[in-house]
Amino acid sequence: MKYTTVIFDFDYTLADATDGIVSSFNHSFSELNLAGCDIESIKRTVGLTLDEAFVQLTANKDRALRNRFKILFKEKADEVMSKNTVLFDDTIITLQRLKRDGFNTGIVTTKYHYRIVETLNIHGISDLVDIIVGGEDVKVPKPSPEGLLLAIDSLNAQLNDVLYVGDSLVDAKTALAANVDFAAVTTGTTDENEFSQYPCIRILKNLSELGLELLSF
Repeated sequence: MKYTTVIFDFDYTLADATDGIVSSFNHSFSELNLAGCDIESIKRTVGLTLDEAFVQLTANKDRALRNRFKILFKEKADEVMSKNTVLFDDTIITLQRLKRDGFNTGIVTTKYHYRIVETLNIHGISDLVDIIVGGEDVKVPKPSPEGLLLAIDSLNAQLNDVLYVGDSLVDAKTALAANVDFAAVTTGTTDENEFSQYPCIRILKNLSELGLELLSF
């Protein structure tokens, strides 16, 4: 078998949290008397840190304002995020198949660890994921390889036994920095042409295409 371990990004790889994300951004902007943003612009920031997303959406680099934004965002997200996160149709069956076939599984994301735990518990699938590394578990966020390497070490896996699956160029860069194979999914806002700039063993339309023939080639 080519891999023993499959690690996933979360937002737009395993789940769609658009409603909670957009609500949290625009609530925070409103509280700060800033203009709201459209859904597509906000979606394109998913995978970035909140600091990076704020600057990208507002073109404002004021540190105090960014810090206030992060506090407001977290408060709103604690209220709305997990309950408004929808797993993709093939997420559970994919994770079940991987566990049945003996793979280690993990999630490495910029999202808060506890929020991933909440979502997995809501859907009753916490037993399908062996390790979670969230934004608060690392000193440097993706595309730094810190989180991915932490997950790999926690699973006692070797780099060449690991496949990282993600939906963004941040994920592709993370895998490259960690020196592990990467499979892209186009369920986010990044298309095949953009992914072609990075070493991907495969570009998938969705998780259903993550078949045994890919994992064991």
